[in-house]
Amino acid sequence: MIRLHRLGSSYEPFHVNPDLIATIDGHPDAVVTLTNGTKIVVAETPDEVVAAVRRWRVDIMADAMRST
Repeated sequence: MIRLHRLGSSYEPFHVNPDLIATIDGHPDAVVTLTNGTKIVVAETPDEVVAAVRRWRVDIMADAMRST
């Protein structure tokens, strides 16, 4: 899971499974669209979301390599 923040007055944090992210649009605010069609406006930029997904995938692969 990656941690993102809902855009709003409190920047409410939430966790999302990166495998459920279908698209990330960034104009004017970043909108993460999930595979079920749910849209979430986030405080992070699209590049920050992509970087979080990459870090998550690297961690998963590193754990898998240590297990073998």
